[in-house]
Amino acid sequence: MINRDLNPSFVNSFLDYSITILNKSPNSIKEYNYDLNNFLKFIKIHFKLTNERDYSKIDVSDLDINVIKKIDLEDIHSYISYMATELRSKPATRARKISTIRIFFKYLSNKAKLIDTNPAQNLETPKLGKRMPKYLSLDESRKLLEVTQSEDNRNSERDFAIITLFLNCGMRLSELVNINIKDITFSEAKLNVIGKGNKERTIYLNNACVSAINNYLLVRPKEGIKYDSRDALFLSERRERISNRTVQLIVKKELLKAGLDINKYSVHKLRHTAATLMYQYGNVDIRALQELLGHESISTTEIYTHVDNSQIRNAVENNPLANL
Repeated sequence: MINRDLNPSFVNSFLDYSITILNKSPNSIKEYNYDLNNFLKFIKIHFKLTNERDYSKIDVSDLDINVIKKIDLEDIHSYISYMATELRSKPATRARKISTIRIFFKYLSNKAKLIDTNPAQNLETPKLGKRMPKYLSLDESRKLLEVTQSEDNRNSERDFAIITLFLNCGMRLSELVNINIKDITFSEAKLNVIGKGNKERTIYLNNACVSAINNYLLVRPKEGIKYDSRDALFLSERRERISNRTVQLIVKKELLKAGLDINKYSVHKLRHTAATLMYQYGNVDIRALQELLGHESISTTEIYTHVDNSQIRNAVENNPLANL
């Protein structure tokens, strides 16, 4: 939950606008709030409005809009430089925070009319080097599923269903934890999820997913479930909707049992694995894969077209000049 008392009024107004007009998801709102709080704390230090250097102790709720009016592009660049040099933030992290700052100042200048000029209008996003996605091989994926069903795991049905959905459907962590039982249409083997940007999409379930979910539902607790978690598909041992952190710990534990490198693989890498396996073995069209993964841009999906090095090797070996 966001503590709105820690925000200046214009930040809360921006968050309200993002929820009601931009239709941003709760996760996006949390990110906006976090990013803006850190930026404004830097501004207080940068403008010498505080002697405190511990970010956790800096109060920004008293910031006046007149302070915001003094911010120019150089001040924003100073913040980005601070992130890069002092915080060692990765380009992707800086890009996200820059996006938040850009949307924030656009709101203040164009919508709320609280400032006359937009200092972030010409703010550029750092170039992001494209990296090949890390993913499990088919054999490693099978091994992970196998160990998750071991007898020493009292939550084996639940954990197996979780990892089965990740590896077969390529869903995001937030999408999985927010699944409600009513979101599943068993007669049509499909599931509706809310993805990034609060966008709803349909995920079709194969036999492995339907079987894993049904086996879990047979042992899913029936009594003592927290009121606001009664509809949740996946429950924690406290009988409430499973949290992101708990799912991350489950995946980490099973990766270790499978003898896989937890510094290399994670929940998000299971999403990469599903996408890669579908592209390599499923003869899937790139547009269909984009829809399945919920990517807004096709360029995001295209990274999976470059992972199968055997295709590149075959292309070179089949060159008509190869055997001259």
